[in-house]
Amino acid sequence: MTAPRATGAHTAHERCQALWAPQAWTGAGAAQGWARDVLLEIDGAGRWASVHTGVPAAQAAARGAMVLAGPVMPGVINAHSHAFQRAFAGLAERRENEHDDFWSWRDRMYRVALSVSPDALRAIATRLYTELLRGGYTHVCEFHYLHHSLDGAEYDDPLLMAWTLADAAADAGIRLTLLPVLYERAGFALPRLRDDQRRFATDARWVLNAQRRLADAFSGEGAPLNAGVAIHSLRAATPEGIAELAQSADGPIHIHVAEQTAEVEDCLKHTGLRPVEWLLRQHALDPRWQLVHATHVTREEIDGVAASGACAVICPTTEANLGDGLTDVAAWLDAGTALAMGSDSHVTRDWREELRLLEYGQRLQRRARNIAASPAAQQPATAERLFSRMVTGSAAAAGQHAWGLVPGARADAVLVRYDDDALLGVPPTRLLDAMVFSSPSRRFADVLVAGRWALRAGSHPRDDAIAGAFRRAMHELWPES
Repeated sequence: MTAPRATGAHTAHERCQALWAPQAWTGAGAAQGWARDVLLEIDGAGRWASVHTGVPAAQAAARGAMVLAGPVMPGVINAHSHAFQRAFAGLAERRENEHDDFWSWRDRMYRVALSVSPDALRAIATRLYTELLRGGYTHVCEFHYLHHSLDGAEYDDPLLMAWTLADAAADAGIRLTLLPVLYERAGFALPRLRDDQRRFATDARWVLNAQRRLADAFSGEGAPLNAGVAIHSLRAATPEGIAELAQSADGPIHIHVAEQTAEVEDCLKHTGLRPVEWLLRQHALDPRWQLVHATHVTREEIDGVAASGACAVICPTTEANLGDGLTDVAAWLDAGTALAMGSDSHVTRDWREELRLLEYGQRLQRRARNIAASPAAQQPATAERLFSRMVTGSAAAAGQHAWGLVPGARADAVLVRYDDDALLGVPPTRLLDAMVFSSPSRRFADVLVAGRWALRAGSHPRDDAIAGAFRRAMHELWPES
């Protein structure tokens, strides 16, 4: 295949031109919050044309708005995804040896990576992307390193697997930022890849060419896909390759960094610097840079990242599942760093669970409550401070100039139901608190992406076909089950 099949829209529900909600999470930056009687109008490019508060429902209806019974919130950007790992979720929770950690998990994950065909990837990713919609995500950043055929040779079209992910996103109705990954070596002192990494091999020229082809294929206003670049990690990329990408790439630059203490120690041994410290010294970090995990960092590194405008992308449920450790969330927040969140290996696929675990990890570590709140900054609500920072920070991760229920941002939204078990009887001003810290929460049933309903009343136009294809792919990957 030499060109993408994706057209940019699945068999969608109807297009929407305007919404009215009794309550909506509006505004930008620290000014975000709940507003009442909100009319949101959508332009022809699928962006918010205007956002008005204090509009009576009857007046909105007269202007052709769809009048909703419950609140509206922005769709959330999932800033870090490895779609193929959805096929591994829940299947690495047994220990056959005396010790199990990130590195032994990684070896088992590679066995999945060496088995996924293009057809299986499309089935897995499509299923994942519809699950992400139901978890409140409307855009996903795909950290994509599964490039080559099973034996490590390039496909006739080297971007076959990237086109496959684009097709999956179009099938689901979610928007996608594709990030082809620079992956050159197995470690600081290992100049070649291991055999079980053979599908990942790239150099800077390959990655830049991939980004340009993807950008050319999906150009123009309202395109369903955009492209940045990614660097797997400092251990897996040469300084020369990193420098070439930093100088030449357009759009966001994502990198795994300081996820594991062993990684930090290895970096110190071979460079004399900690991973984030190395990036700060060797490269002029700027808002393009997205530092994924950034778990084991010093306060000086946090301050340096904040001053650069770069973003920290935290993945709480994956970091917990892999035993990575806990970053200092309060320090990131207090430094004013841009923050985003990802579901990474997809052991969970709902942003509410990510935020809940992010805060609970801090509480367990510090033996205190409401760590992310800041009364001094007039942000006493934990969930609201975390959510508003995530909405603001994740725009750059996805290459978006704006995000949220604000004019000019893409018209993405999720509808909240007052009768959800977690929200029943909750005062309107405390809804976000309850959404995050009272569980379980119902999956989102109505999700708007670029002015079109990707989900309506819980229904996706291709649910049965997507589930069937995913089930077949899983049976192929796990025949012993």
